[in-house]
Amino acid sequence: MQHIEINSFFREKRGLLKNFASQFTSDPEIKNDLIQDTMVNALKSIEKLMHNPKVGSWLYVIMRNIYINHYRKTKRTENYHHEYASLAMNESTSTNASTTKFILDDIQKALGQLSHENYEIFNMFLEGFKYYEIAEYMNMPEGTIKTRIHFIRKTMKKQLSVYH
Repeated sequence: MQHIEINSFFREKRGLLKNFASQFTSDPEIKNDLIQDTMVNALKSIEKLMHNPKVGSWLYVIMRNIYINHYRKTKRTENYHHEYASLAMNESTSTNASTTKFILDDIQKALGQLSHENYEIFNMFLEGFKYYEIAEYMNMPEGTIKTRIHFIRKTMKKQLSVYH
């Protein structure tokens, strides 16, 4: 078979291949890659394809298989990336455990510097008690509780400013 015949065959079928590629993707680069790969694979059996009345069907099947193989390969690669990313996250989690311990130690140290009464007020606040409940328990006005919690939070924020 002459090169001119093959060249004219692919020029003639290029529009058909573009339409097929549009069914699989909208990315122009991937479309062109699909078309080129289909042409290369079709060249392997060009003698059978040239005069086959169902050449369009054959070209479609070739392109579909190329696309599916590419999709599977991409998925496999993505799975490997996710697997390695999760391994890296697990490794960073173990290093974060030591960092978390330092943070918790600093929080405990800051809480330990509070007076017993302020510690109790703040602890109740952290446990979810409402201002009026804390005020009743501590036998103080609600405004005093709000003010103390405000100042305790401000002090804690200042002492733990390293973590902001």
